[in-house]
Amino acid sequence: MRVVEFLDTSLRDGEQTPGVNFSIKEKVAIAKQLEKWGISAIEAGFPAASPDSFTAVQEIAKAMKKQP
Repeated sequence: MRVVEFLDTSLRDGEQTPGVNFSIKEKVAIAKQLEKWGISAIEAGFPAASPDSFTAVQEIAKAMKKQP
């Protein structure tokens, strides 16, 4: 039986939409929900873009129960 895995880019690509800007708290909540849904991998953002992006990715990584 083949296994299907999903990669979600909502946290990275979603903020490319004009007017969309998630807070760190919102990003962590979204990532936790994606993990609950069984998403295999999450593109949490682009940490090199800014100090806030770096902090957000760190907080998301800390919040995840499943680590690679």
